[in-house]
Amino acid sequence: MHKSITSIIVYLRKPHYSASLAFFRIAFGLMLLFSMLRFWSKGWITELYVNPAFHFKYFGFGWIQSWGDYTPLLFFICGLSALLFALGLFYRVAAVLLFLSFTYIELLDATNYLNHYYFVSLVLFLMIFLPANANLALDNRLKPSTARRFVPRWTTGSIRLMLGIIYFYAGLAKLNADWMLDAMPLRLWLPAKNDLPLIGNLFNHTATAYAFSWFGAIYDLSIPFLLLYSRSRAWAYAAVVIFHLMTAVLFPIGMFPYVMIVSALIFFDTAAMDRWFRKLPSGILPVCNNGLDYRFTPNAKKYIGAVFLLFFTLQLLFPFRFLMYPGNLFWTEQGYRFSWRVMLMEKMGYAQFVVKDAVSGEQTGVNNNLFLTRNQEKMMSTQPDFILQYARFLARHYQERGMQKPEVYAQVYVSMNGRRSRLFIDSTIDLSVQEDNFCNKAWILPFEAMKK
Repeated sequence: MHKSITSIIVYLRKPHYSASLAFFRIAFGLMLLFSMLRFWSKGWITELYVNPAFHFKYFGFGWIQSWGDYTPLLFFICGLSALLFALGLFYRVAAVLLFLSFTYIELLDATNYLNHYYFVSLVLFLMIFLPANANLALDNRLKPSTARRFVPRWTTGSIRLMLGIIYFYAGLAKLNADWMLDAMPLRLWLPAKNDLPLIGNLFNHTATAYAFSWFGAIYDLSIPFLLLYSRSRAWAYAAVVIFHLMTAVLFPIGMFPYVMIVSALIFFDTAAMDRWFRKLPSGILPVCNNGLDYRFTPNAKKYIGAVFLLFFTLQLLFPFRFLMYPGNLFWTEQGYRFSWRVMLMEKMGYAQFVVKDAVSGEQTGVNNNLFLTRNQEKMMSTQPDFILQYARFLARHYQERGMQKPEVYAQVYVSMNGRRSRLFIDSTIDLSVQEDNFCNKAWILPFEAMKK
């Protein structure tokens, strides 16, 4: 066992070409720059982060506050750091700033959660420690001694491992009865795309939903291994491109398909990437031609090794935290986020809140439109932690306006994957006094009460 571990460590420390890591840095940075410009051009900064009167928070991150009218400045900082990151100019500072600014934006409102936002934050955290400016970087022009043609194998390996975890865990998450046996929710979603040319009519057939469901599970479980194997890599990457372009056409999931298409390029042979860049004419970013290896200092090896070991241990274990909670995961959503469960369910909810003064007995029905955007209300109405946060906000709001002892009750009805809508939470519970923590939310009604 000891010899095996030693062999793995020796293998991971072997040098290979830095061009792949540098190209990943460029592509990832430009993609994030485009994303910031996209938010700006579509008015989403104001719509999602400035206008809302209330922002939902991830547990433990209530201290993250909106910048209000200065929020566009936050996006500017993120976009500028993405550009510097891509160019490899003041790389380490740019990497830290990009990670902090992007993650801060991500934490501003939890109703905007998307899996690829989480993925971007994780990758940016890893990139802080990687020598991604050893090649094809303006830092190499300012300080030629930073240029290195070779980097340790584990540097690109860490990005590959992160992608492998995402795909494999997404595949494991699909191995559930709704997805595999009932082809849900694809049976609900695909017919809405029957107007597509050539292939649209296929989406009217249940067999197509089953084929897509099973292929999706097999694809996610196998694609990281097929990308690692040199003989299958080209075909596997073609499958990545086709699969994600198809999801981009069929589903409104933003930049996620393109993030995965670009990121999967990290699996390609680093020597081939080096040869390709060396054939290009000299451009803005210098191609490193020396035969030098990038070497971490002994202290850097220790702390980076400890950080990465802790990081990947957490990534492997954290998606299984749902096992600590009773009930159906898709119904309760306790432990659902940050576990690579991508597009596995269709949930619709309706939430009506009543605030009662415990002293006077006066009751007030709440118009959610006064406090929440359409997207916030949609996300809140099916997710227990958001329901609780909103109820506690309502209690504070009405207390500030003179109500002596506000109690908050909610009638919440939810339908999931084609099942009929049923009561989601105990409507007799005063939500204003319930604790927001990692403990089981006993006021969620059991899934067994909800039949098709």
